[in-house]
Amino acid sequence: MPGGDAREAVKTVTGSFEDFPFLPELPARGPGADMIGRSAGMLVELYARVEPSGWRIGDRPGRDTKRARSWLGEDLDALEEFTQGYEGDLKVQAVGPWTLAAALELRNGESALSDLGACRDLAASLAEGLRLHLDEVRRRVPGARLVLQLDEPSLTAVLRGQVRTASGYRTHRAADRQFVEATLREVIAAHGGGPVVVHSCAPDVPFALLRRAGAAGVSFDFALLTERDDDTIGEAVEGGTRLFAGVVPGTDGPLSDPAGSVMGVRTLWRRLGLHPGLLTQAVTLTPACGLAGASPAYARQALAHCVRAARSLADNPE
Repeated sequence: MPGGDAREAVKTVTGSFEDFPFLPELPARGPGADMIGRSAGMLVELYARVEPSGWRIGDRPGRDTKRARSWLGEDLDALEEFTQGYEGDLKVQAVGPWTLAAALELRNGESALSDLGACRDLAASLAEGLRLHLDEVRRRVPGARLVLQLDEPSLTAVLRGQVRTASGYRTHRAADRQFVEATLREVIAAHGGGPVVVHSCAPDVPFALLRRAGAAGVSFDFALLTERDDDTIGEAVEGGTRLFAGVVPGTDGPLSDPAGSVMGVRTLWRRLGLHPGLLTQAVTLTPACGLAGASPAYARQALAHCVRAARSLADNPE
């Protein structure tokens, strides 16, 4: 979400989504509130600090780790305040292990992606940190059924060997798909069987790999789908995977009418030959990606538009 006021952001999301509020991230506050720094602050026995080149793993917690944890605590305080007595789904999110490995640097300045042992350690640390974080949210909002979202915008680049080295002249080799799947499975298991959604706003999201790793849902930018994704999408739906379809732009611009926003979803459903009655069970409508780059007014409009578009889809699935 845009802005830096945790209470205002939580007030907005809890007011917009009566049935599915979420814990906002406010990266405009600076390092430690950004998605990499926020998730680095959740790590157990691994710490990161800000260097001119980005976030780098260090030996001990410093001011950047403390700042990240302080802001997360502030956000949780606001969430607790505005969810008194709430019972229902509540989404929290963190960066997934592979986007974190692509973004965090080792002491030599190279990405953690360059070292398989570092990737394993990072995933184990993240899994433990997520367990503690989820326990804390449950303590503060005891009536909530937590949905964990793992943000993996770099996953496709990791699988394709497209993440650049520190020099910028080469790329890291493509990660082994079985290792990627096993690592994701370990982090997904941190939720103890609760639903986990993996989000990527990059093209060619690996739906099948994410399903095998245990993701209950996949969140993606609907505009990036092509007809070659039809079989994969169809298999995912038939396998029980929920689709979080990003149909509302994440930055300021004109919004179509709610029915227009879901026209593509209806068209996809017809093309796949799926029963219209499955739509509301299988699809959740979302912004295409985060709203941090939007104006506060547009962010509020986008969230409200998602609700109206979902009602339009439910009222007229065909």
